[in-house]
Amino acid sequence: MTPQQYCEDKAAKSGSSFYASFRYLPPAQRDAMVALYAFCREVDDVVDEIHDDNVARTTLAWWRSELAALYHGTPSHPVMLALKPHVARFELPQAWLAEIIDGMQMDLDVPRYNRFADLQLYCHRVAGVVGQLSAQIFGYTDRATLKYAHELGLAFQLTNIIRDVGEDARRGRLYLPVEDLQRFGVPASEVLAYRESPQFEELMRFQIERAHQHYRKAWELLPAADRKAQRIGLVMAAIYRATLDEIALDGPGKVLNQRLSLSPGRKLWLAWKTWTFGYRP
Repeated sequence: MTPQQYCEDKAAKSGSSFYASFRYLPPAQRDAMVALYAFCREVDDVVDEIHDDNVARTTLAWWRSELAALYHGTPSHPVMLALKPHVARFELPQAWLAEIIDGMQMDLDVPRYNRFADLQLYCHRVAGVVGQLSAQIFGYTDRATLKYAHELGLAFQLTNIIRDVGEDARRGRLYLPVEDLQRFGVPASEVLAYRESPQFEELMRFQIERAHQHYRKAWELLPAADRKAQRIGLVMAAIYRATLDEIALDGPGKVLNQRLSLSPGRKLWLAWKTWTFGYRP
């Protein structure tokens, strides 16, 4: 198995909306995005699948050393070998990739986020910089596009948090800010016990609207000259926003006890529709 095939397998098994959209890219960009996505999955799996925090910290430290080896031209892991030709081709900053690992470290170090501003740092590290790296690969003519890509990454992560509230609670994690829980009268203990309530539903409707605000802001930040180059990000936005809409229609309080996802067929249809006819916020 080649390093690129390893990354393809890693990405395909995830069933991600991101992977569904990569098929529209030219070969070099597609390979780079698959390798980047596989890297994100690898480091995310460290905190999701390793239940001993000390082992997880040691593994993340190993990934930091492997990242340094990548930029010295001597990586050993298949994902880093797959990324290697793209680092220079697309000018991918080492610091951005390092921030992704920093974000995963926060899952080990930060049990709760008191304010939304605190959560934003986490979203920046695990998603905002991924948006910027993706924009580098897609290409742009106006550096303002990096601000759009960062904002879109935040919107994606907020969507993930909403969709995965119940799944995260079963791991003992709660990303909803304490200030929001208090505002809507939802004790953290009820979320961690998967108890639905009218107050929790209102809390989630608030979170959904906040995510939509970030999607709208991202669109406003995207320079018209770069909309064509950044179409894959807009394809992802269409899929993620459709997921938010389904959660809202189904009843947002249900996220505690079910994880809603779009069917592969619908994802492909949305991808084709957005790629062909454009994105409308």
